Amino acid sequence: MTEKPLSILTGISLEEEDGLGELTLTGWLRSACERGGDAECLVYHDGGLEKGTRISWTYAQLWERANAVARALVGCGVAKGTRVGVLMTNRPEFLSATFGIALAGGVATTFSTFSTASELDHLLEASAVSVLLVEGQVLKKDFAQILCDLEPAIAASSPGAIASARYPFLTHCAVVGGNPRGAIEAWESFVARGNRIAQELVDARAAGVRPADPGVLFFSSGSTALPKGILSAHRGVTLQLWRWPKWYRVGEGDVRVWSANGFFWSGNFSMALGGALTSGGCLVLQSTFHAQEALTLIERERATMVLAWPHQWEQLIAAPNWGSADLSSLVYMDCKSPIAAHPTVRSTWREPYAAFGNTETFTLMTAYPANTPEEVIAGSHGLPCPGNTIKIVDPLSGAVVPQGERGEIAVKGPTLMLGYVGVPLADTLDAEGFFRTGDSGHVDAEGRLFWHGRLNDIIKTGGANVSPVEIDSVLKTIPGIKAVQTVGVPHDTLGELVVACVVLHDGADLDEAAIQSVARQTLASFKVPRRVLFFAEEDLALTGSAKIKTADLRALAVARLEGG
Repeated sequence: MTEKPLSILTGISLEEEDGLGELTLTGWLRSACERGGDAECLVYHDGGLEKGTRISWTYAQLWERANAVARALVGCGVAKGTRVGVLMTNRPEFLSATFGIALAGGVATTFSTFSTASELDHLLEASAVSVLLVEGQVLKKDFAQILCDLEPAIAASSPGAIASARYPFLTHCAVVGGNPRGAIEAWESFVARGNRIAQELVDARAAGVRPADPGVLFFSSGSTALPKGILSAHRGVTLQLWRWPKWYRVGEGDVRVWSANGFFWSGNFSMALGGALTSGGCLVLQSTFHAQEALTLIERERATMVLAWPHQWEQLIAAPNWGSADLSSLVYMDCKSPIAAHPTVRSTWREPYAAFGNTETFTLMTAYPANTPEEVIAGSHGLPCPGNTIKIVDPLSGAVVPQGERGEIAVKGPTLMLGYVGVPLADTLDAEGFFRTGDSGHVDAEGRLFWHGRLNDIIKTGGANVSPVEIDSVLKTIPGIKAVQTVGVPHDTLGELVVACVVLHDGADLDEAAIQSVARQTLASFKVPRRVLFFAEEDLALTGSAKIKTADLRALAVARLEGG
């Protein structure tokens, strides 16, 4: 009897990959800006679409303003490897700050604007940033005031003279779109710090950046615990920036990407910046998501691509101007998305949905590009990206399992993180240098990866393993269901009870029995939810990236069931 091959997949080598350029953020930016020149690279309506000011930057202006920030940072004492925090929504200064940090030799450290005061406190302590560039007012949050409340020394100090025991590395703070106070200086004053710094010094620093150097520090937005700092090298980030136009299959200069999702998450950063700027296109920026304004912005700025989460699709469709909006500019709109059903959209494009990745690999580790036929995808999550090796291991022993068997997905390759902040690398990787993702999957004979959900989310009921992802994918097809997440709730005899937590659309007429009846048509009997619980949308605690916090939801479900 012939033994099955082991579950190991290897992508093509980086030497075989085409379409790559310089593998530092400084080199990537220079390449994009030289090619783009006077073409528009971003547009932003400061203060809102109707009453605000339309700001448009060319590629040449992005280069100029990133270098101005770099000179200011040198004036603040930033050295090679210094971490500089960026706490901003999607606005032009996010880009000039992030790439200015790279040009100065620093490490761009992005913070979510969804952060609460306690979460921001954790981020500042964990990151040890020396300079913080912050957007003052984001919706109802006054971040400048939050900083002063967290550390009174900031309010009591003058610019450039922060002496904080709470944040001992922090020396400078600047604010854009808000009021300066104490040590927090105005953006214009901060940029002016670079007036005495020669551009030649910044040029020399940028030339001294190497692909292996730390480039960015992003924080995860997991469904449990505090965010973890994930440090990535320039090479890992820029490989993905070069790849996204190929995954999207966009033409040179023909993409205008709208997104209101924060660039402080690796996925949005690489998809939007890589998809638009690598290909000479334009970013249509919206600081915070507002559905009615988003539709008007897409129409007015002739966006060709929309980067939105599924829960935002529902809000766009429910917006009062949905029916009257002209969305005919949308070309790169997944033809199976609800947005493609709009009467003005004519799209045959399919997004690169067959993919799998995480922040630790700075987005995708496996992928199929846009428009890959479904018979090729076959329900999988793609092939290994160039340079990557994927293996499926037994979660307990770490041994590689035979092909076709489920286990834990492990990966190593050129985009893998340098490590978690504060955690020895040896505690993160296995003996062969693989990162074990905590996700369940299997591989097939055609070299495809299949993802089955988080291992710690697998429900063990009556001796069987049940994937919540599989159940949710079925329940999401039921008309009237707006959101669903299935969890396992402790049970005396079954081990765990399969419980579906559902949010209905307004006016939907569904009950537990109706949902279970539909589920039985597709799912094995042990996978059909034993209970269906209904929640209001505001009951579900979300992370900043719109992930439902599984632990909190499980606790809600337990409380609801115990209450009868």
